[in-house]
Amino acid sequence: MDRVSGRLAERLISARDRAFVGRSAELARFQAALRQEPGAGAVLYVHGPGGVGKSALLRRFTDEAREAGRIVVEVDGRHIDPSPLGFEAEAAKAAHATASDDEIVLFIDAFERCQGLEGWLREQFIPQLPEHAVVVIAGRLPPSTMWTCDLSWSEALEVLPLGPLDPHAATNLLERRGVATALHEPVLRFAGGHPLALTLAASVAVSDAGPQATWEPTQDVIAALLTVLVGDLPSRTHRMALETAAHTMTTTEGLLKAVLGKEDAGPMFSWLRSLPFAQYGGHGLTLHDLVREAIDRDLRWRDPQGYEQMHRRAGHYLLNQVRTSSGSDVMGAVRALTYLKRYGPMAPYFQDLDQEGGVYEDTVRPEDHEVLVRMTEATEGAESARIVRHWLAHQPSAFLVYRRTDTGETVAFMTWLRMTRRPDDIDADPVVAAAWAHVERNSPLRAGQHFLLSRFMMDPEGYGQISHVGHLMQLRICLDWIRSEGLGWSFILTPDAALWSPLLSHLGHRPVFETPWDGRRSFTMFACDWRVTPLAIWFDQTQPGALADDPVPPATAPPAEEPLARPDFDRAVREALRNLHHPEALQSNPLLFSRTVTVEAEYGNSDPVESLKRLLTETVGALLEEPRGAKLHRAVSTTFLERPRTQEAAAQRLGLPYSTYRRHLTQGVERVCELLRRREGSGAPLE
Repeated sequence: MDRVSGRLAERLISARDRAFVGRSAELARFQAALRQEPGAGAVLYVHGPGGVGKSALLRRFTDEAREAGRIVVEVDGRHIDPSPLGFEAEAAKAAHATASDDEIVLFIDAFERCQGLEGWLREQFIPQLPEHAVVVIAGRLPPSTMWTCDLSWSEALEVLPLGPLDPHAATNLLERRGVATALHEPVLRFAGGHPLALTLAASVAVSDAGPQATWEPTQDVIAALLTVLVGDLPSRTHRMALETAAHTMTTTEGLLKAVLGKEDAGPMFSWLRSLPFAQYGGHGLTLHDLVREAIDRDLRWRDPQGYEQMHRRAGHYLLNQVRTSSGSDVMGAVRALTYLKRYGPMAPYFQDLDQEGGVYEDTVRPEDHEVLVRMTEATEGAESARIVRHWLAHQPSAFLVYRRTDTGETVAFMTWLRMTRRPDDIDADPVVAAAWAHVERNSPLRAGQHFLLSRFMMDPEGYGQISHVGHLMQLRICLDWIRSEGLGWSFILTPDAALWSPLLSHLGHRPVFETPWDGRRSFTMFACDWRVTPLAIWFDQTQPGALADDPVPPATAPPAEEPLARPDFDRAVREALRNLHHPEALQSNPLLFSRTVTVEAEYGNSDPVESLKRLLTETVGALLEEPRGAKLHRAVSTTFLERPRTQEAAAQRLGLPYSTYRRHLTQGVERVCELLRRREGSGAPLE
């Protein structure tokens, strides 16, 4: 039996050797401790998040210790009575060691399960071990400051934070697990260098190695990861806080207030800060990428409605941050809002754009002008270069340039035109002329309104494609959509409609015309009328969506009915305002089949629900044009377009006493009902 056991143990050790990758620095420190080299710690404290490989590293350490002829004592924090007596019983050989037993190496795994013993171990148990004993502690939490503040431990303690495997070691692990080379990239994109994630993913990927194989993490893989990474959560509120932190770029207490409510935000933020896979910085709290990915995927699969509700609350908070931030915080706010696009159907446009800093945005300088003209001619030809020169002369403030951080070299630029009236020399730019024609034909600008048009997004290295510089341009565009007062229309021009159409449609822009150019290419213009789609509605239309979206069936008009009586009409208006953000609820609203919406459909709008939403938002906007209508407009638009969580919150946002807010809201809704009744009586289409 002993011979068989010995041979089996050798085979197990050999298998572990073959499976173990990376961690050369940690192995070197442990071997130095075994050899009692100068400067080597007698106590090695290994810490890192669940699944990062602490237990595997300790098993490798035990093999090294036995090979060196040391006496190994192992304690698993998951299986002991977490008391001094319970610990001593498990570590009896070490607890009763004498001075001659200085070959002992004590390993303590899963220390987070008995973390309450930390002070006792430091002050009582470890100091009584033989002089040359080595202690290795592994847990999720770093050592308390009592270790590092005590000078007597400064030479004896060595802290080894354990992070992900480096790319070479991670690839090596997949190779040893038999994962096809073609699947390395998607597996690494999901798992990074996290050993447990790599191992679980590899176990699935080895069966997906066909010639056209693709790979996505299965729900079983995600569930197994969450069990190890997160463990049991104390309450539903804790789960919601964790899901919010996983979904957003950074989490603050203010964000948690918007999602969880005021009472829970503070305690939950403190709890999040204590998690071993959370990091805290000046802008808020972030989770380890793998934990973030696994939690978000799990929530979308498990509770699509709860996922969208959390996304909406977080998104509206971040949208308001973009609107109200100032100075250097503005771009950070729009980055945080745009980050929400990483999850959902638009993810391919945003997933691989994390690495920023190589290029920065700057205003144009006179010495840049010829550089931009030459850049345009080399990329789009002489006609485009002529038009760039024209706009540099007539609207230089529309140009933003992008320079390399290390050299200051100009590598790209954007022409972001702002227009309030038709230019006298409209024929100088056929694209701008076509945009003006579209505006005047469909919905002209009103007094105080303007439109924005991205005439050039010139990035020679990534022309027309997804790129880091293009992402910076998109952030600027999104920022101006949100913060521009009086924005009527926005236009986006692209040389690759097939690539960008899904994203632009998702963002509320539809193709309106195509312009042939220089015989080699054509440009497609996408447009959005922002008077039809206020910001709050625009944001809700850009939800990530469930993993498998079921489209809302189109409305079917019922048989013609008599016009609604006034009380029924007003009731339908109030109901429609409350459901303005819920297209599925509007499907059954009687206003959907009113004369006004029907006439609008006949004018070319094939979606009655969108026509009804436009009718409501246009009518709310019309309050601004009435004497003393501004206060009514603020109350109605804040309540139904911006959607604070409660009416009390709406009053607070407006800076009004609650009774005053309620009076303005009641009067405003009554006026909206009256305006709609008048329009319904005329049967006129939307203007």
